[in-house]
Amino acid sequence: MEIDLIFKIAGVGIIVAVLNLVLKRAEREEQAMMTTLAGLIVVLVIIVQEIGGLFDTVKSVFGLW
Repeated sequence: MEIDLIFKIAGVGIIVAVLNLVLKRAEREEQAMMTTLAGLIVVLVIIVQEIGGLFDTVKSVFGLW
């Protein structure tokens, strides 16, 4: 696992947290919730891509390809 993956996820989390805070202060609860959901989806896509790469590596190591 690369350290860049952790930094990407942490960066998305920090950006989403700041946007969420700003939007809640501006009394835009719906947009804050959508921002949080969008950040969650982005992180899930990143993780799914990494898991796909892991499965490809496991297949090639054990000759299941």
